[in-house]
Amino acid sequence: MSAAVQHTLAGQATLEGTSLHTGQKVSLTLKPAPEGHGFKFRRIDLPDQPFINADVDKVQTVERATTLAEGSVKVHTVEHVISALTGMGVDNALIEMDANEPPIGDGSSRPFVELIKKVGTLAQSAPRKVWEIREPIHLETGDGTIITIIPAKTFKVSVTNVGPEGRFTQYFSSEVNPALYEKEICPARTFVYYEDVKPLLDKGLIKGGSLESAVVIRGNEIMSKESMRFENEFARHKALDLIGDLMLSGVKFIGHVIAVKPGHGPNTMMAAKLKAEYARMRSMVPAPVSIPDGESVLDINEVMKILPHRYPMLMVDRIVDCLGDSKCIAIKNVSINEPFFAGHFPGHPIMPGVLQLEAMAQVSSVLMLRKPENSGKIGYFMSADNVKWRRPVLPGDTLFIETEILKMRGSIGQTRCRCLVNGELVSEAELKFALMDR
Repeated sequence: MSAAVQHTLAGQATLEGTSLHTGQKVSLTLKPAPEGHGFKFRRIDLPDQPFINADVDKVQTVERATTLAEGSVKVHTVEHVISALTGMGVDNALIEMDANEPPIGDGSSRPFVELIKKVGTLAQSAPRKVWEIREPIHLETGDGTIITIIPAKTFKVSVTNVGPEGRFTQYFSSEVNPALYEKEICPARTFVYYEDVKPLLDKGLIKGGSLESAVVIRGNEIMSKESMRFENEFARHKALDLIGDLMLSGVKFIGHVIAVKPGHGPNTMMAAKLKAEYARMRSMVPAPVSIPDGESVLDINEVMKILPHRYPMLMVDRIVDCLGDSKCIAIKNVSINEPFFAGHFPGHPIMPGVLQLEAMAQVSSVLMLRKPENSGKIGYFMSADNVKWRRPVLPGDTLFIETEILKMRGSIGQTRCRCLVNGELVSEAELKFALMDR
């Protein structure tokens, strides 16, 4: 996570223009927002002025542009303004519009960058959380699109644009920071192929489109009111779109995004994958443990009065609950300082499965030895059946060990045990013990 703080806008600013699809006049206002707010759109032209989060879960359509929806409320073509906010280092902003899509402008994100620069940005108090990609994340579609994010120490995009029949194949690569975004990415205009938009033009569905708001490609001819701004302008605009679409994941990250033939569909699919991977990564951080009050809770000192084990072989930190005489729940905080990590896959430390089994056995012993008639005895491990290991237990995990007595006949007991991390089963077994005098 980065030590930098979050930023919002230092004031509010408004941009007026024409919407692409309806050709209507539209006013867009960028406003400051509090820490942790992220990007939200607000339709001030509708009753109750509803909000729509800039979230991949709200993506409705991705044909020629990215559309978000909350119920019947929609905002179209959101990628340019989100790209500009992200590229210029803004974390939190409210985007108010009096129509269902932003002004198209010249088809680039430069008008939004100029709006941001007009008011400036403001540092906030909360730290900016930035996910450092540690393992490659890959997406491949059936039509030839490939998007891969690999580890890097900066946020970088490398894009190869491939048009129909291989026309206008271009490449662009750059780090993404405010200075480079403003100079190298934001001026790049959107482009369309005439054969794709002609049916829409014939139906009057792109009323705000013109050669001033997009570059039109007809065959191998480029139709535009001005000359190309860059030799590889199309690849640069694909990078612009990619940045905006990926930020719908809600995750700031550093890594190198390598994309071949990107588009709004694959881009938002990768945003969804990013969001899911981030949630999975965060789930590995143990949630705060709520320890129930009552006599059933045993701290480490009380556990050691029952069990003969001592560090490093004591695998129970605390008994957090006992449900009557038949069930018990304990925790073991798995620290990187555990001695077994030094020799058990030191390059990829995981808790040995046999030690998870030992933790189950120790909690089972506590459960059986709590009975008054077994006080002062010691539990000897006899057998383990139906042992299964489901997933690795890593340093930093909190291991929850659940045990239940199945049978108890004289000095012989049988228990069913499970180990869980963040509610996910990691191992299980059925154990048999003999209780003996010390």
